[in-house]
Amino acid sequence: MEGENHSRVPEFILLGLSDQSEQERLMFLVFLNMYLITVLGNLFIILAIKTDSRLHTPMYFFLINLSLVDICFTTTTIPKMLFNYISGNKTILYISCMAQVFLFSWFVGLDSIILASMAYDRYLAICVPLHYTMVMTPRVCVFLVAMCWLWTCVNGLTHTILLTQLSFCGHTEIPHFFCDLNVMIRLACSDSFINNLVIYIMGGLTALIPFVGILISYIHIFVAVLRIPSAQGKWKAFSTCGSHLIVVCLFYGTIIGVYFSPTSTHTAQQDTVSAVMYTVVTPMMNPFIYSLRNKDMKRALRMLFIQKSGLSL
Repeated sequence: MEGENHSRVPEFILLGLSDQSEQERLMFLVFLNMYLITVLGNLFIILAIKTDSRLHTPMYFFLINLSLVDICFTTTTIPKMLFNYISGNKTILYISCMAQVFLFSWFVGLDSIILASMAYDRYLAICVPLHYTMVMTPRVCVFLVAMCWLWTCVNGLTHTILLTQLSFCGHTEIPHFFCDLNVMIRLACSDSFINNLVIYIMGGLTALIPFVGILISYIHIFVAVLRIPSAQGKWKAFSTCGSHLIVVCLFYGTIIGVYFSPTSTHTAQQDTVSAVMYTVVTPMMNPFIYSLRNKDMKRALRMLFIQKSGLSL
């Protein structure tokens, strides 16, 4: 009974990125603009793909899902942080904190596996183009994405249920701007061996294995591109993968550094900075990376803006 009371603390305190009011006002404006850019940018990507029939291909189907996940991903953490800054109240209810852990674990896993699916799509398109249309059928694409959503939901639910079994013994101050799973486990006063073990097992299935799959796909792609005789053909093949590679490096570089390095090698401040990178910066950069480096996306966005302008007139 005592453990039950300890684990069910009524609320936590999110210490955030700063405890100085002047800095908090500045960060409110910065993160509000970044959040709006993220949401609007990814919405434009989704609308542009939906309205241009020439983009109804597997690659852009995966990109729609990636953009949708990025919107959900940032919405899980940023609005609460902005509310805390503007209200001056940094508390978060226990149940809200657990919901944040679940949603964050769900969407970060989704990002990882969808990026791997996109790499597999590029591998098929470049390395085995004659079989591409037979393998990447609409049914296969929908099945892959559905499995991504289902598996990562189970992943998030598993972490959250295990976290609710821990006791916090009155430790309510979270040195972060959201309820991050790793930080919550370190905050607990009860044995968290199972929680850490599951992080490595489930994390391997949702992050490391997809990352290895991406590496293998791009090794095959690189070898295949080198065999293309013309420089123009090589550039065209590489250009279809460049945007994806940049996003992969941004996302996995920080994720692996935070969740798969020994906890003794990094501080809470380093974790927070890394978290800002993959929760805010990367989702915000994705629309720019995919639109500025892709002629088809630039054309679709141009047509979307022309259509919207025509309707408004």
